[in-house]
Amino acid sequence: MAINLEKGQRINLEKSNGSKLTQFCVGCNWGAIKTGGFLGFGKTTQDVDLDLSCVMIDGNGNLVDHIYSPLYRTDFLGRYGLPAGKLDSRDYALHHSGDDLQGDQDGDDELDNEIITVDLSRISPDVEQIFFFLNNVGKEDFSQIPYASIRMFEGTPQKVKEVFASYNVAAEPQYRGMKALVMGKLYRRNGEWKFSAIGDAFPDPNLCETIKRIVTNYAK
Repeated sequence: MAINLEKGQRINLEKSNGSKLTQFCVGCNWGAIKTGGFLGFGKTTQDVDLDLSCVMIDGNGNLVDHIYSPLYRTDFLGRYGLPAGKLDSRDYALHHSGDDLQGDQDGDDELDNEIITVDLSRISPDVEQIFFFLNNVGKEDFSQIPYASIRMFEGTPQKVKEVFASYNVAAEPQYRGMKALVMGKLYRRNGEWKFSAIGDAFPDPNLCETIKRIVTNYAK
């Protein structure tokens, strides 16, 4: 049975049969916004562009690697001292499926719009923490999005074998004005990887501000 994560919850990456979860996916699924219309006529669909990203931190709290959309302009990133976006970590232990600019157009299709695959056995030894986070690129905030969920599962981006843990966000009053969500982190403890659900939302206007926040407030 999948774990329904709550804010602040820490879990071991251990399956029900006692084996370790070492290869899995972190996926995010969300819906576009339906507006207007009467009796089903004249409705319009507003695209929702969320970005699932992650940053890798070493034992001293320094940013050593990242995965975020290559569509971010390099001159914009440069103003924050950040490198260009990419879909693979330097050790190829993590891979991003690519940027979804719309969200589900016709209701929840139960498929993830963006996915980061993880292979813990390949992560560079200097990486001690991996933070996963969401940013809303559009004008709306998380309270306006009809649904958004983040989950960890075994399988591939094309096929879910078994969901290990999930976390639901969006369409809640406490997310009003919030455009960024620090979902959680993988971290090493006594030679083993564990996961901590953070679940903190912020009004960050862009991804760069969220990365700055993670390095300053969470990575130490």
